[in-house]
Amino acid sequence: MAGGDAHSLGLKFDGSIVAWGDNSIGQCTVPYPNSGFVAVAAGYNNSLGLKTDGSIVVWGNNSYGQCTVPSPNSGFFEVAAGYNHILGLKTDGSIVVWGNNSYGQCNVPLPNTEFIAIAAGADHSLGLKSNGSILAWGNNGNGQCNIPSPNMDFIAIKAGGFFSIGLKSNGSIIAWGYNGDGRCNVPSPNSDFVEIAAGGAFGLGLKSNSSIVAWGYNYFGQCNVPSPNSGFVALAAGGLHSIGLKFIDGDINGDAAVDFVDFALFANHWLEMDCEESNNWCSGADLDKSGSVDLYDLGKFAEYWLEGF
Repeated sequence: MAGGDAHSLGLKFDGSIVAWGDNSIGQCTVPYPNSGFVAVAAGYNNSLGLKTDGSIVVWGNNSYGQCTVPSPNSGFFEVAAGYNHILGLKTDGSIVVWGNNSYGQCNVPLPNTEFIAIAAGADHSLGLKSNGSILAWGNNGNGQCNIPSPNMDFIAIKAGGFFSIGLKSNGSIIAWGYNGDGRCNVPSPNSDFVEIAAGGAFGLGLKSNSSIVAWGYNYFGQCNVPSPNSGFVALAAGGLHSIGLKFIDGDINGDAAVDFVDFALFANHWLEMDCEESNNWCSGADLDKSGSVDLYDLGKFAEYWLEGF
């Protein structure tokens, strides 16, 4: 999933992209063929998708050439989009950046090697190194490129309007830059986070218990997580909106629907014992995580039968 200023993207299991929201510049019109995508990102009013062959497709606003991917358009495995600039991370650990460069957000610091993750803010960029440190460049008017010490043990990065967020290996979140509306004030307890997202002026964190924590600017309710705040498996943030992806109980094969295929997989694990996290709770059939696939799980499966259709 990805969120732009006023549009959103969702990547389907079949490799197609669904886009909705503001389409005034074609940012929701996915180019043909809409297939073979493995990742998505959204800028202010443009969108991009990463293909299975390592190439990038960009559509929407092209006022700064952000839809023109530099050659060779190959070897990419991660993408990120800022206000009007785009980052692509190559399999060799180097970063390619194009689009608006008014603050130097396209000038990757040397050595341009050993990067494992990227993020793009309004006018600044972040790169996570293999040693767990972060490099930041571009607009630093609010300290969004000044990584707090110690600059180590980071496992994920995101960038918002004028602030940055890093997830540490101990499950805590560090945020820095402009702190208007409390966007850098991570709620307590600052622990057990597994994923992060940064919107225009707010932050999101996914907890290990599948709940979402949100903080910062909330005028449009972007920090009011709908009830029940549980069962989330991924999140994304746009300019003024938040997105959470939920897992449907009973959807064992992960195709977003509970059907006969899931029933066959469920039946294959019927009465199986010793289910635990290490065996994916008996490959997803132990729905109540009791340690066995039994009548309670069958009742739960029936409750969600044909969900997603």
